Amino acid sequence: MIKALFLDVDGVLTDGKIIYNEKGEETKHFNVQDGLGIKLAQKADIEVIVISGRHSIVTDLRSKELGIERIHTGVKDKERLFQEIIAELGIKSTECAAMGDDINDMGMLRAAGLSATVCGAPDYVKDTADYVSTLPGGGGAVREFIEEILKRCGVWDDILASF
Repeated sequence: MIKALFLDVDGVLTDGKIIYNEKGEETKHFNVQDGLGIKLAQKADIEVIVISGRHSIVTDLRSKELGIERIHTGVKDKERLFQEIIAELGIKSTECAAMGDDINDMGMLRAAGLSATVCGAPDYVKDTADYVSTLPGGGGAVREFIEEILKRCGVWDDILASF
């Protein structure tokens, strides 16, 4: 059973594009289907944890809106933080899933019991992941992976029936 899901942001929860307006304010595009997927994971008692290499108020806002309590931005060593969090939660790496899309996510992907990436990730990241989404980052890839997790854990039908 997966107890925690670690998600990168740029290129996974978003399409990887960052837009700045004339005031220097940042915007990003998040997919609402991914948001519902996160709610499905939470309903299955999977804690969702955001780990991003960039500081972003927009990431904080979206994560909080989805009820994600563990939001880590500006992280340089995602694997180290992954290990610290699972120790704090008292769970094994085999009880964790992780999704990332680039070289800075690879340590975290290798450490997780189940890992995924998006279809547009570099080949060396795809080679590291257990699952490659058919969808791009910001295009429903997170939702696709969460549904796969719930099916592998044998709880998909129960979660689906509860809606």
